[in-house]
Amino acid sequence: MKKLAGTLIAGTAAIAVLATGAANGDETQMPSIDGTTIVTRAAPPEGHPLSEVISGFEFRTKETQDLELDDFNNPGFLMVEQGEALWSTVEGSAGKSCESCHGDASESMKGVRASMPKWNEAAGKPMAMEQYVNACRTERMGADAWKWESDQMLGMTAYVGLQSRGMPVALDLKAGDMQSWWDKGKEIYYTRSGQLDLACASCHESNYGNYIRADHLSQGQSNGFPTYRLKWQKMGSLHRRLKGCMADVRAEPYDVGSDEFVALETYLAWRGTGLSVETPAVRN
Repeated sequence: MKKLAGTLIAGTAAIAVLATGAANGDETQMPSIDGTTIVTRAAPPEGHPLSEVISGFEFRTKETQDLELDDFNNPGFLMVEQGEALWSTVEGSAGKSCESCHGDASESMKGVRASMPKWNEAAGKPMAMEQYVNACRTERMGADAWKWESDQMLGMTAYVGLQSRGMPVALDLKAGDMQSWWDKGKEIYYTRSGQLDLACASCHESNYGNYIRADHLSQGQSNGFPTYRLKWQKMGSLHRRLKGCMADVRAEPYDVGSDEFVALETYLAWRGTGLSVETPAVRN
């Protein structure tokens, strides 16, 4: 534990550089992809614990940033292309595809990723995008549900997410009982767990910008998911990343799609209010 703390403290200068650059930034200095401005630094919503909201993009090397900013070189687009093909693929007993009901994804799915998780009245709780996809498949298409981390699910969520790229993250916490799920997510975020006795906040609030091993800690924002991680050599969901974090602190991870992770995803999304959707982002 002392070694971990020392590693975190050793990067104090790095956070000062990042914070200074962010504070002095304006929209004209923000990155862009094919003419779409990507807001990577934003003013926090009321009640936010941080003075500025910063995307994980800002904590990556220029080489990694360049991969995200070039759709031709962005490795996540292999999954986007798969999702685009699946959009019009007819499956299930109803003889339908996603396109059958939703039409042109560039129109019908615009803004969807920016508002997730979203309250679902029928379920009586918020649902992540993966859960909405499977609800459509099983209830409307008569098709089998996809596994959370399958190529099909990652491709579809990446394709749908792309339609919101550049749009600001903005949850509707007034819908249904969203506020209580936000409260639960916040509780999980600040609860220490595992053998290392660390909470999400221990790294991503108290030590963002500092070094841990050979990498910078980010604020842990979720605006780029599903994300292509160089470490994974493939795309992965936010819930996979959350499981990895819990395993890293030697805690028993929650299941993907669990109420705990959906609540945490709700709180994380709120913490990134105002940041652009970057799907598919590229991270280390």
